[in-house]
Amino acid sequence: MPRIQIYDTTLRDGSQAEGISFSLQDKLAITERLDSLGVDYVEGGYPASNEKDSQYFQRVCELPLKHVRVCAFGMTRRKGVKAVEDEGLRALLDSRAKTITLVGKSSLFQVTEVLRTNADENLTMIRESIAHLVTNGREVIFDAEHFFDGWKADAEYSIATLRAAAEAGARMVVLCDTNGGTMPEEIAKSMQNVIDSVSVPVGIHCHNDCELAVANSLVAVDAGAVQIQGTINGFGERCGNVDLISVIANLALKKNGYELLIPGGVEHLTELSRFVYEILNMNFRPHQPFVGKSAFAHKGGMHVSGIARNTAAYEHIEPELVGNERRVLVSELSGRSNVVALTQRHKIPNDSKLMNVILTQVVSLESIGYQFEAADGSFDLLVRKCLGTFRPHFERLSYHVNVETNAQGEIRTEATVKIRIGDEVRHEVAEGDGPVNALDAAMRKALNDRFPALQKLHLVDYKVRVINSEAATAAGVRVVIESQDETAIWGTVGVSENVIEASWIALVDSFEYCLWKDEEEKKGD
Repeated sequence: MPRIQIYDTTLRDGSQAEGISFSLQDKLAITERLDSLGVDYVEGGYPASNEKDSQYFQRVCELPLKHVRVCAFGMTRRKGVKAVEDEGLRALLDSRAKTITLVGKSSLFQVTEVLRTNADENLTMIRESIAHLVTNGREVIFDAEHFFDGWKADAEYSIATLRAAAEAGARMVVLCDTNGGTMPEEIAKSMQNVIDSVSVPVGIHCHNDCELAVANSLVAVDAGAVQIQGTINGFGERCGNVDLISVIANLALKKNGYELLIPGGVEHLTELSRFVYEILNMNFRPHQPFVGKSAFAHKGGMHVSGIARNTAAYEHIEPELVGNERRVLVSELSGRSNVVALTQRHKIPNDSKLMNVILTQVVSLESIGYQFEAADGSFDLLVRKCLGTFRPHFERLSYHVNVETNAQGEIRTEATVKIRIGDEVRHEVAEGDGPVNALDAAMRKALNDRFPALQKLHLVDYKVRVINSEAATAAGVRVVIESQDETAIWGTVGVSENVIEASWIALVDSFEYCLWKDEEEKKGD
């Protein structure tokens, strides 16, 4: 099978996206993760632009990389300056990167209007820059910026820039859809034209301004491209770059004719995608193809009934192939099949009356604002309540939250809780960074010594959503809390017109779910 090289530019092109900034340590960590999957090239940055990128190329040499080649990115020499005297080219050589990706203009419009030079001088800039780097022992990849726009306006000149790069020693030329406005049929036609016209391998670099970057990249590979440049999760300027996650998954699982990454690498795509989101402190895109949390989520009753018989009924691949998982959601749109699927882990017999009771409860609660799609913990407790097997570990008698500010604007938050555990009443007070944190701290003081499992419980996310915004400040709110211990992550939900009460409901569910789960795990042991 032909091997398609994966060239990752998340650390350079991806960092141009609004709101994205990598620390030096972030860049090193992502480089190691990409290497572990078998990515062929990582573009580490533009060493002439800032001190952080310059430091990256010094530090990356210390990493025990096994597969990936680290590239430094730069531009052809400036007009009127000799290659040996150009500061940008000198910075590229000083980076010690063995591979250098050099961008040059392949559109005559860009040459005259942006560079403010002429066609011949641009070709000379390309030749001399590449030759200088090759003479100094570097592998050079030439990125033909604005190639497709240039090709549509003057194909002969655009191809001349590629030939100049190849003749000067570039190992590969990469066609860039820099403005992201090219259609798939144009990509295919121009790619074939280029392959017939140049003597070196050809790659593709697509932007996503028409939401065609993945389609354009796949078309380019079918036409003969051997390298795809892009970013993890599609990060990049404007509408972003091609999402390498989707490209790799499509080539590996749908095309079935190409070799990519290392064996087993595709199975870690979900992990890789989420790792990069976490590094950037960004929320995952739930509907992201292949790796999103909703990519294999089923909500409609007919759909869930279908996948219960055969997963191929509503899934184009098995989610495990990309490291994802199947999820069944429950809501007012659900049928009994959703409830059956979700209650299987409780080893509950498929009792139609019981399933109807559970579904009726879900519909009733969702009518007042509850949602269980991100609250699997609360749903499991609801099932146990419908079964009649739920026994609360503690009972709330009362709670009180007090928030005070002084003239300097300093805020002090204190919560008091009174809880009954069996025949014992406990009354505790604690301070916190806010009302929910203070309530959590007070509950732990009251419960931890009786229930050691709670010491492993951590709250990792807290979300508030207004349900009926037309009621203004009297609107109901839905609070979803995400919690985790050493073995699992779960969500709980609370709804009230009072945000503190909604938070309390979700918090109590989180504690109760943790204790129930701990008991079930001990039974299993």
